[in-house]
Amino acid sequence: MNNRYPPERLEKKIGYEFKDKELLLTALTHSSFKNEPGGGARDDYERQEFLGDAVLELVSSEFIYRSHPDMREGEMTKLRASIVCEPSLAESAKEIELSEHIILGHGEDMRNSRYKDSIVSDVFEALIGGIFLDSGLEEAGSFIKRFLLNDIEKKAIFRDSKTQLQNLIQSEGRSLEYVIVDESGPDHCKSFTIAALIDGEETARGKGSSKKAAAQQAAYETLRKLRKS
Repeated sequence: MNNRYPPERLEKKIGYEFKDKELLLTALTHSSFKNEPGGGARDDYERQEFLGDAVLELVSSEFIYRSHPDMREGEMTKLRASIVCEPSLAESAKEIELSEHIILGHGEDMRNSRYKDSIVSDVFEALIGGIFLDSGLEEAGSFIKRFLLNDIEKKAIFRDSKTQLQNLIQSEGRSLEYVIVDESGPDHCKSFTIAALIDGEETARGKGSSKKAAAQQAAYETLRKLRKS
């Protein structure tokens, strides 16, 4: 296997030990691993991801319902969307170093696919599905609350950061632009650094595997600075 860290390390990181280790290995296994010698006998994470997605939606919906008693249905839907979106899940996955545990085929590993938000977020949901199958809703809910719902306001800001920043700057009659300051890596695994400029002055930088992700991060960091000042 080409995972950087052993699965046992992930169990310690999340504070949960699987009774059925195959559920953990399945959650971490990308479909490309089937092409490796002996890989065809291992299920990939897609079915557990499907289940984890449903569990995530239920737990996050109940959490929002109980913690925001005055929030209307439309607002609850928007907040839930900001929590369970791909960038939010990938950001939460960083806390447990999930990328380093993903089991990939050689080709995908060479392309650094373990760091793609789309894959990391899928594995995060598959891990939720695995915990649910292993111990039920309570344990899966505990994991979600600890690693995803611990700062939902921050995640809501992150998802809409570019829009929020644009509206704020426009309301003040100022200008906002994003400039690429660095671009590195091969074509199949680019890394971008983008700076946010207000009235021509740099306020913050963001880095990501796409220009959109880097700009989103730059906008988020700018909002954080503006709200502290």
